Amino acid sequence: MAGPTRPAYGPPTQITVDAQTLSAHEGEPLVDVINRAQMELPQVCYHPQLGPIQTCDTCIVEVGGQLVRACGTKVTPGMTVRTAVQAAQLARENAFDRILANHLLYCTVCDNNNGNCTVHNTTKLMAVEHQNRPYQPKPYAVDATNPFYQYDPDQCILCGRCVEACQNLQVNETLSINWESEHPRVQWDGGKAINESSCVSCGHCVSVCPCNALMEKSMVHEAGYFTGIPLPMFQSAVALVKDIEPSMGYGPILNISEIESAGREGYIKQTKTVCTYCGVGCSFEVWTKDRHILKIEPTHGPANGVSTCVKGKFGWDYVNSGKRLTSPLIREGNTYREASWDEALSLIARKMTEIKARDGADALAFIASSKTSNEECFLMQKLARAVVGTNNVDNCSRYCQSPATVGLFRTVGYGGDTGSIRDLELAGLVIGIGTNTAESHPVLATRVKRAHKLNGQRLIVADLREHEMASRADLFIRPKPGTDFVWLNAVAKYILDNGLESRDFLARWVNGLDEFRETLAPYNLDYAEQVSGISQEQLKQIAHEIVQADGTCIMWAMGVTQQCGGSETSTAISNLLLVTGNYMRPGAGSYPLRGHSNVQGASDMGAVPTFVAGYQNVQDEDVQRRHLNEWGTPLPRNKGLDNHEMVDAIHEGTLKFMYLMGEEMAIVDSNANYVEEAFNKLEFFVVQDVLFTHTAGFADVVLPASPSLEKDGTFTNTERRIQRLYQALEPLDGSKPDWQIIQEIANRLGAGWNYAHPSEVMDEVARLTPLFAGVSYERLEGFRSLQWPVHADGTDTPLLFLDGFPFPDGKARLYPAQWIAPLESATEEFDLHLNNGRMLEHFHEGIMTFESPGIKSKVPNGFIEVSPELAEERGIKTGSTVRLVSRHGAVKMPVLVTARVQGRQLYMPMNVPNAVDAVNRLTGSHTDQTTHTPAYKDVAVRMEVLSLDGENPLPRTNHRWGHPTPQRGVEVERKWQRPDYVFPGASLTMLEGASLNARADQLSGADD
Repeated sequence: MAGPTRPAYGPPTQITVDAQTLSAHEGEPLVDVINRAQMELPQVCYHPQLGPIQTCDTCIVEVGGQLVRACGTKVTPGMTVRTAVQAAQLARENAFDRILANHLLYCTVCDNNNGNCTVHNTTKLMAVEHQNRPYQPKPYAVDATNPFYQYDPDQCILCGRCVEACQNLQVNETLSINWESEHPRVQWDGGKAINESSCVSCGHCVSVCPCNALMEKSMVHEAGYFTGIPLPMFQSAVALVKDIEPSMGYGPILNISEIESAGREGYIKQTKTVCTYCGVGCSFEVWTKDRHILKIEPTHGPANGVSTCVKGKFGWDYVNSGKRLTSPLIREGNTYREASWDEALSLIARKMTEIKARDGADALAFIASSKTSNEECFLMQKLARAVVGTNNVDNCSRYCQSPATVGLFRTVGYGGDTGSIRDLELAGLVIGIGTNTAESHPVLATRVKRAHKLNGQRLIVADLREHEMASRADLFIRPKPGTDFVWLNAVAKYILDNGLESRDFLARWVNGLDEFRETLAPYNLDYAEQVSGISQEQLKQIAHEIVQADGTCIMWAMGVTQQCGGSETSTAISNLLLVTGNYMRPGAGSYPLRGHSNVQGASDMGAVPTFVAGYQNVQDEDVQRRHLNEWGTPLPRNKGLDNHEMVDAIHEGTLKFMYLMGEEMAIVDSNANYVEEAFNKLEFFVVQDVLFTHTAGFADVVLPASPSLEKDGTFTNTERRIQRLYQALEPLDGSKPDWQIIQEIANRLGAGWNYAHPSEVMDEVARLTPLFAGVSYERLEGFRSLQWPVHADGTDTPLLFLDGFPFPDGKARLYPAQWIAPLESATEEFDLHLNNGRMLEHFHEGIMTFESPGIKSKVPNGFIEVSPELAEERGIKTGSTVRLVSRHGAVKMPVLVTARVQGRQLYMPMNVPNAVDAVNRLTGSHTDQTTHTPAYKDVAVRMEVLSLDGENPLPRTNHRWGHPTPQRGVEVERKWQRPDYVFPGASLTMLEGASLNARADQLSGADD
């Protein structure tokens, strides 16, 4: 089962359990050995992805004449275990009876009666007919303040799973249990209402809850035959179930509940899918009833296990939004009219044919989407190349990760994460540069936070802003904007000058060391301190930490890549890793974190101007020959336009037609005003999307597409992991999956495509692409996945470069990169630096997440973060309204005064509900020189104060106002120290031992 990486156990050994000899590892939990052998043993609090919690006492077994908890007992060589002795059985029954005293068992009318309720299943496993300790309610109300889930203390069995998940898996550290109270309960921030706490609504607690104490609101009164009846009747039904229990026993009641649960299978559909948001690639099952999304259920996704974030767990409202496009639209003047598919597609094909005939194939351009599948991105570039005859095709990786890809191609030969998310957990040191990981890649961040908290991993963060990862770091540095290249090279020079480099690794696996040394000459510590603002002592510390660590991983994202020198800084990162030998091993390497669900796959599939699928150059003769044999038409050889060049070409009058799929380019591209002007100049513009975006308002034809839940396909995540997504819902009436739309357009142009299913597209990809030779839908069935390169026999490559680097001599290359300084330095007129990026709650521009009322309630609008010192200087406060003016445009926004930013640095989230407020009204057209990735982070502005008073733009229900309560986990020892707690094995009498609820013991006649 996938999940967080556990510390390595000891050597193999054998133990005896109930006279059976079982293989085990020294030091692993005994319960894992028993479970692998598929022996029946109750275990309510234990969860394999959380580890031993030891609160429920239901897994008691006998080892060496002593009763012990199987979850908390570590394997020792030759140990003998007995599970069926009477003493252990009685102890388990006693322990579970205490649990039932905390839980109102009414399975027949419970929304959580879905076959996976641990309390229900344990009641059946242990053949419980009657409770000895009657249920006793707790003096707390249901907390339904959170928009997504609720907590019912009366149903809570105090197992602590939710606390362990929050404290040590998600590591948001919001939940705890007040064990010392007369009536213990789960608490948020020590006793706050959920919606007034630091809870980030990640859903970990809900997913691991073993009963109905924590439940998605979308499930309540929706999941079962009887659960939607009005509340008074529902309460009567619960009372009826409890009234008949003393005479009938639980057996018949549970049988009825299982019949009811089985009946749900007829109308509740469980479909495996992959998250549509960031590049982590979380996979889970989506539970649907008709078009109602009941819940997201993560179990054992290879990238995430039981983990999710607020968007992946609860952000699916856009799928059923009333704003969904359900008919093709054709522009008539300044308005649109609905049209049939036949009319719209015929018009598009006619315009494409006319423009190509008049102006040539390169007058047309195509943009694929990081939110569509691999197969759809492949077909988009095939339409451009094989049908139209142009290399003018690109995708949104141009806006974020292309520089990282270039930096890695230059040095190590592959443009993807070196290893898996698990390697980030295994590293002795993780360095984050220009990445707000906890908000942009939340589930990946949980693995780093867990390793840092529990396993002693070191964490260094370099960023302009003190976000969560920065506040957790062992060392947090704030370089001056755009100077990461300088301090990285200074660290590399210091390591080489002091003989700290990995000499054996360099000699065996790396070329270009002497030339690289020469290029480092200017980057001494004095110079680096002057340019970057990072002290020499901190630079030395970073160098020594890298050298001393048992493996170093460097993560980076848009703070690096969205600069004029993004490719150069990415190259410097990889150079530093090579110098220190941090490739070719687990727990080390380069991690350019991909931002969207399929931004890696969009480029992998050839939706870029210079490569076809698998990064095969269109000029290569073998590539040309292979595609000619498969497609029956030669690949165009001329240089294609990228996104940035397309906009310029429209202004120049050479690009006449654009087909854009699933991207909000009008406000996502930099210098949005310039981009909008270009779209207005297009002769014909086709936009294909799920919602009517701001960009769609410039189109001549708008085509209604289907989101990921309404189609089959594959996504490729940041760790090069290819995963299947399955159709959970029928396409909304009038909409179609993108791959079908592209095929219909191609066929109207005479292509003769006949794909019946996306699997056939992937089969074609495998035939054409050595990098994906062994990829097939059969090998990706269910939760199985493959990390490219995938050999023809299906062998994949979780860890790159085990046998060398993909260059002719098998060696990596130290590449002599050049520093490119920021262009928009502060001036007297534009005296402030504007940084921008993501927020946890929203995704990218917010088109999908603003359709979720719950998410929107957390962050309803945009704002500008201003440091306390700048606010004091300008006489403004939280709620003041200001106008930011750059050389390129202006926006008006409320202010949030926060110490997350300092000095004359501003921060503005890119997520806003109105296009007029988009941050890219302020950004310019300057780009990374190699990839043309916009320099979004290189913006100078001035601030104009418009009003002093106004509402706080960040509601008090937002988690950023909360106060977490970090602790070591459940801290079960505090429970054991209670005067009314007795280990169930302390006495072998059935009713011996007290529960947490002393009143229940007294009522049952227990003498404790």
